[in-house]
Amino acid sequence: MGEARVCLGVIAGPHGVRGLVRVKSFTEVPEDLASYGPLSDEQGRRRFDLTVTGRVKDALLARIEGVGDRDGAQVLKGTRLYVARDALPPIEEDETFYYADLVGLAAEDRDGCSLGRVTAVHDFGAGDVLELGRGPEGRPLFLPFNRVAVPLVDLEGGRIVVDPPAETKPQGDQAETEDG
Repeated sequence: MGEARVCLGVIAGPHGVRGLVRVKSFTEVPEDLASYGPLSDEQGRRRFDLTVTGRVKDALLARIEGVGDRDGAQVLKGTRLYVARDALPPIEEDETFYYADLVGLAAEDRDGCSLGRVTAVHDFGAGDVLELGRGPEGRPLFLPFNRVAVPLVDLEGGRIVVDPPAETKPQGDQAETEDG
């Protein structure tokens, strides 16, 4: 497998006629998007030397080397911008994580039973949510990423311990019917 990479933003579309692009930044400080070095596309095949030139509404304005007109900028719309994981600064705060470090961790309940792996981390506006793959069942399990639902994150051990709400726990053959 290739090096670990992290998505730092996405090109939202062109701005004007001289090749500027609007970029939605996923970095804590949006203007830091270009400070981690050259960015690449998802496959790592295309490199983008990006210079932030300003802001417009909730996006950055940026110039990409080699893009000089609106048509060139339009072609890049929707392109996600990645950087190597090791280009990011180390986290020095306890209980703070890069999403990319959580994806792929094994998930188990307090009894050590496997609940799959973390397949994604989402933020739908009310806080971070972990998506766990449920194996052969094929249905994901969504859990709030907080201390109650996820009491332990063990990056070195490659796992998280979760305490899912009762309504999300598999019931197996324990369900009773009205007939007895």
